[in-house]
Amino acid sequence: MTPHLDIDRIVATLKSVIPADKMPVALHEPSLKGNEWAYLKDCIDSTYVSYVGQYVDKFEAMLAHFTGVKKAVAVVNGTAALHIALKLAGVQPEDEVLTPALTFVATANAVSYCGAIPHFVDSEESTLGIDPHKLKAYLKDIARVDSDSCHNKVTGRRIKAVIPMHTFGHPVDLDPLVEVCNKYKIVMIEDAAESLGSYYNGKHTGNWGKVSILSFNGNKTITTGGGGAIITNDEDLGKLAKYLTSTAKVPHRWAFNYDLVGYNYRLPNVNAAIGCAQMEQLPQFLERKRRLAATYLKAFAGMAGVSFFTEPPFAKSNYWLNVLLLDGNVSDRQEEVLKKTNDNGIMTRPVWTLMNKLIMYKDCPAMDLDCAESLSKRIINIPSSPFLVQENG
Repeated sequence: MTPHLDIDRIVATLKSVIPADKMPVALHEPSLKGNEWAYLKDCIDSTYVSYVGQYVDKFEAMLAHFTGVKKAVAVVNGTAALHIALKLAGVQPEDEVLTPALTFVATANAVSYCGAIPHFVDSEESTLGIDPHKLKAYLKDIARVDSDSCHNKVTGRRIKAVIPMHTFGHPVDLDPLVEVCNKYKIVMIEDAAESLGSYYNGKHTGNWGKVSILSFNGNKTITTGGGGAIITNDEDLGKLAKYLTSTAKVPHRWAFNYDLVGYNYRLPNVNAAIGCAQMEQLPQFLERKRRLAATYLKAFAGMAGVSFFTEPPFAKSNYWLNVLLLDGNVSDRQEEVLKKTNDNGIMTRPVWTLMNKLIMYKDCPAMDLDCAESLSKRIINIPSSPFLVQENG
């Protein structure tokens, strides 16, 4: 029997969910209808538009309170946050860092900034993130554990850290991954760039990593224009993160002295002002995004050849980017779906090119990536902006 996928029906179903007055529709747009203008004006009137000002402190406090961590440090973007997180975790040149092959390129790039080497691991279909059970079996074969570290028996290099990325806001299965980290003496750094407002077993993502990160790019659940944050429950590490991202300048009323190689990664006050207004609206954004996901789930129920991806049972997701998942036997029609939807004014996109397929990372170590390979041919992101459902709709 020929596998069935009715692409015209997919387009019609998407149009039935997306309000006609929102067409053509982008994948994810910011909603800036709160106090953004008022806070920006206040920031400009104060003249504190750079890295000093009340909004940076306020934004960091709001992030820490919402996520439940002890310390949040606002920086210029999520990639910079990852770079510093890796430094704080003790990653050194020539170390290996376990990263998903199915991730945004920043995850691997930040590893490279440290002179370290990405080591690509597979995902699981139920979360779209790192498969901790497959990773455990893989490390049993290739890893050697010493008194205080883990080494790759094949390359001889230290395996220092693992970066689970919560794909499209859906949390990785963290508890078994923590067990793997403990067994193999590997530091966990959560790439929670996409998962602000997502919870694993009732606790916000970012609380499992020694250090974790968030992103506030223009297409994220909240935005500061550009921006990111380092979050941690280690207050000393949090203080060091703030110091390193502020050029490691020794405090003094007028002298310019430095005692570490620091980074000018500070988030400007003007961006933080937008972030504060966005944080005030975050609960509303999350509620609307979950209602949009529920609407998609109902609309695509029972459709042959495709399903709407839903949060794993241990998680409450922010549904940052919604996902249609093609059945394996129609994965060869992914490009047709992408073309037809975009031709009809509905922006859709595939998942990122797998990291091991990129020219600069093609020679990096990698485990068997059969699930990531399959997912890359089947994932289609669909419009996910919170304003696609009405406030009381």
